[in-house]
Amino acid sequence: MNKLLVITGTNASGKSGLGIELAKKYGAEIVSADSRQVFEGLDLGSGKVTPEEMQGVRHHLLDVAKPNDFFSLVDFQEQAYAAIDDILSRGRKAFLVGGTGLYINAVVDGYQIKRETPDMQLRAELTAKTNEELIEIIRQHHPQALEKLDLNNTQRLERAAERAIKGDTAERVNQPRYETLVLGVTWPRAELYERIRIRLDKRLEEGMIDEVRGLREQGATDEFLYGLGLEYRYILMYLRGEFDSFDAFYNKLFMEIRHLAKEQMTWFRKRKDIRWIDMTKDAMGEAEKLIDEFYAG
Repeated sequence: MNKLLVITGTNASGKSGLGIELAKKYGAEIVSADSRQVFEGLDLGSGKVTPEEMQGVRHHLLDVAKPNDFFSLVDFQEQAYAAIDDILSRGRKAFLVGGTGLYINAVVDGYQIKRETPDMQLRAELTAKTNEELIEIIRQHHPQALEKLDLNNTQRLERAAERAIKGDTAERVNQPRYETLVLGVTWPRAELYERIRIRLDKRLEEGMIDEVRGLREQGATDEFLYGLGLEYRYILMYLRGEFDSFDAFYNKLFMEIRHLAKEQMTWFRKRKDIRWIDMTKDAMGEAEKLIDEFYAG
């Protein structure tokens, strides 16, 4: 099988920057594995790398969908496979970089996913439900599915509930398409939380609230923005006057981002094949050693 390098980690962990530096060294191109960066206009809120930050490294699967579009796991897997295969066919190395665990798993493990015609009436009913109600539906119809779900991702919960109601609970056998090395970047918790705070402050100063305001003015629905979670959800709530003050909004958002980082680590720890890189030490040197061994083998 062709080889694929994967770099993953939590919010504000530095995975994108490390991926770019390593891609420059190894002549690689990056395929993004982020469920929000696929959308045009979701830049500051999703932490999307800027053209300057890319430093000439070609990136794929950024801005491939419009706000309000439904971008499914099947869409991601198909486009990721196409991008990776194209990169490899040109004699380049492919790096899959991102923090959406389900996207990473779909490519690394080779999920067998069916593309189906959606039941729009059922989807409308599920969209009106809270995350807790969706989780309860899944628990009633297919409780095992909860073990593999990001319980904060509303869109994923809606699709899982839809499949559970339809009785689409058959276990599918994975078919990995690539030989992979999965690197995970990690920080001590206190340092990671400080990085999250600094990053949040920077993005707010750069106009993250205005970004959400502009998306609404350009036609992005509140349902779409709310379903994105985190920054987009809480900025939307702030713009709708659902917080008593800016400080109340900020504190809630900061708490939720930290909570997500903790849940991301729990998700990633389930993968026993991740080789963890301590970002407080010689991260580049440690990564290069593992990568050299991977490509030499």
